[in-house]
Amino acid sequence: MSITRRTLLLGAGTGAVAVLLAACTPEPPAPVPTRTTPRPRPSAPSQIPAPPGWARSTWSADPYSFGATSYLPAGSDPTHREALAESVLDRLFFAGEAVDTAHPGTVLGAVDSGLSAAFAVSTVAAPDDRVAVIGAGAAGVVAARMLADAGHEVTIFEAREHSGGRILSQTGDEWPIPAQLGAWLIDEEQVAALNDRLASLGESTLVFDTATGWTEDGATDTVSGEPIAQAVEKAQTLPADVPLAEALEHNGADLEDPALAAALAWLSATTGADPARASSWYPPAFAPDRLTGLTDDLSAFFDDHLAGLEVTLASPVVRIAYDDAGVSLRMGTGEALSFHRVVVTVPLGVLQQQGIEFAPQLPFSHRGAIAALAPGFIETVWMRFDEPFWDAEAPIWHVIGGDGLIRTWINLMPSTGEPVLVGIVGGAEAEQFAALSDREARAAARQSLVFFAPRDEDES
Repeated sequence: MSITRRTLLLGAGTGAVAVLLAACTPEPPAPVPTRTTPRPRPSAPSQIPAPPGWARSTWSADPYSFGATSYLPAGSDPTHREALAESVLDRLFFAGEAVDTAHPGTVLGAVDSGLSAAFAVSTVAAPDDRVAVIGAGAAGVVAARMLADAGHEVTIFEAREHSGGRILSQTGDEWPIPAQLGAWLIDEEQVAALNDRLASLGESTLVFDTATGWTEDGATDTVSGEPIAQAVEKAQTLPADVPLAEALEHNGADLEDPALAAALAWLSATTGADPARASSWYPPAFAPDRLTGLTDDLSAFFDDHLAGLEVTLASPVVRIAYDDAGVSLRMGTGEALSFHRVVVTVPLGVLQQQGIEFAPQLPFSHRGAIAALAPGFIETVWMRFDEPFWDAEAPIWHVIGGDGLIRTWINLMPSTGEPVLVGIVGGAEAEQFAALSDREARAAARQSLVFFAPRDEDES
């Protein structure tokens, strides 16, 4: 487990903000040895103690998100993201991870899209133009900050009662670090890239760089993305794009194989993509067993960087009317407000569910892009126990086999010294998990951990 410290310097020039990323990363720990002695495991969630500390996300069902990210389903391609990013009459501008082609579905993509939208607005806006930004997530905050620094009058409207969008921290004495319920895991490429961007989310990070697979018999090898890579390579020769799961079957893979199922669960947990829908021509990236977790209070980060801006929370926009002269926003309260330009940063799921009405309708290219992209689903659950009941030492666990809903776990014990487990579930399973009641979700999470429970003495 490696710990990285980052220092954020935010300047207030005309649209210019600087970031200094200083990192000191010790050598990674030795790999966790593979268990060779079979260990019978319990099959009932009652064998797992009830966690006194509990927090979960439900982005899949949240009416202000309807998903955690976005991906390309079979039959779509990156040009749909480009089409959605195009301005409409130089009045409407779209931002968010769904419109970024270089790093879609990531915090970095959201940041880059916010920069691009702010630049596009600045090139056509008069100095005294009033600009509205809908959404106070990463894209909205970056766009608003740049536009305000450039001298524009900016107003931010956020539907929720807090800023941050799909990045959310929950603080409390039960957690050694803030419980991150949204986007908080990034890869090394993103860490390096954010070093050159306008904003960086938090100064403190944890690096999870050792993984193990875990079956009912104990530790085994980590999951492999090789079968997926082979299927994708073969799919490139097919006459039409097919879903990733279908490409795997074309290549002779058995989707019921526990190791492959665990690898696909890891893919979904890190991208939100459903293998039954995801494109095999433009597949989601298979993440390495090394992730960086942001550990600051990210909600406070957004509040700090919105200081001095006009921000209206708990104010959903339900209708956007636009023409050559300007834009009118209809609020959920019925109030109508006028602006010269608007930056729309609401998630793809909200656009697909028509959470905002556009008058007139968006151009055909924009509507086609919204329909062509797919919302990705990722849910996170944090569980703090009185004491550790597991003996798996690696920070990343892949559950191989069994019928648990959550197959990806992060163990915070090595880095924080506290018995905290973080479960991550993606794709169709994330939708299922979000639909559960809190009581059902607790039972499902405990069921997903049965392989890690201690065996009875008479089973040794």
